[in-house]
Amino acid sequence: MRHGKKFNHLGRKSAHRKSMLSNMACSLIKHKSIKTTLAKAKALRVFIEPILTKSKKDTTHSRRVVFSYLKQKEAVTELFGEIAVKIKDRPGGYLRILKIGNRLGDNAQMAYVELVDYNDEYVNDKPIRKKSRRKRKKSTEESVSAENVITENKDLAKETPTAEKTPVAEETLVAKELPVVDEKSADEKIPAAKEKTAAKEKPAAEGTSAVEENLKTDNEDSSKEDKNE
Repeated sequence: MRHGKKFNHLGRKSAHRKSMLSNMACSLIKHKSIKTTLAKAKALRVFIEPILTKSKKDTTHSRRVVFSYLKQKEAVTELFGEIAVKIKDRPGGYLRILKIGNRLGDNAQMAYVELVDYNDEYVNDKPIRKKSRRKRKKSTEESVSAENVITENKDLAKETPTAEKTPVAEETLVAKELPVVDEKSADEKIPAAKEKTAAKEKPAAEGTSAVEENLKTDNEDSSKEDKNE
């Protein structure tokens, strides 16, 4: 009769179940985390936590007791060496079970079993979560001002290379527009211009002298007529 036996038999006989849990415990000690079904994970926690507590006292008796459960020398040496130092100050609760969904084949619920002290993503038994802050929407004025600043910066970036090139372009245009003047031809043209101006001035002077003579003759004639009268 099975009266009072409330633990999960996992669908196996006692020998098969003990050997399976022993192998799972050894693989957990070696790899520090394993993936299995949720029912096996809960059974493994009940099986291995007393063994981890026993490893805190490194004596011959405790080593023999642990070896009777694990039956692997490598797992026993690693448990009493590295893991015992890690869990020295922890008063129980050495494992963590993380549910990860259901399996595709038989839809069994799966989970990760890991040693608490070997997971760097958790500190003080609390997961480190990134704080997500909601950003307020910028007003239309701020967005417009930001766009104007961006456009001005782009315009300045575009104008700076052209500003360096403009003096060269102006110099080339001035050089093209200004004619090349020879000093000899300029000296030759100056006296010719003087002669033209003198020739223009002479007729004007002659014209004025003729007018003055006519006026004199008129005055003389008028004076003679006055005398005769």
